[in-house]
Amino acid sequence: MRIEIHSLQIDAVIGILPKERETPQRIVADLWAEYRYEAGAYLDYAAMAETIRYHLVREKFGLLEEALLSLKERIFEEYPLVEKLELRLEKPDILERCRVAVSGHWGRGIDSSKIDPD
Repeated sequence: MRIEIHSLQIDAVIGILPKERETPQRIVADLWAEYRYEAGAYLDYAAMAETIRYHLVREKFGLLEEALLSLKERIFEEYPLVEKLELRLEKPDILERCRVAVSGHWGRGIDSSKIDPD
């Protein structure tokens, strides 16, 4: 099975510039998670959305990359049914003519940055 959460809007402090450290800005989060569906054991999408929101608001990350990797660890820790995970964090208002985002995808226990694409 696959659960998807799209366009979750969060006001959080993420950034290294002084202005970004003082004022929360809009962050848009997307999640795609493949999981083992078992009768009576399911993923609560409302709880997952709240996990994302709470983690990003509470931690006040300096970089989107740090936020993404920390959130990945949190999701795998709190949701043991998740086998594969893809996350995307976007700062839609940071630049005037584009939308900036970072994303990653992982398997449980596998870091995609260590996988050779060839």
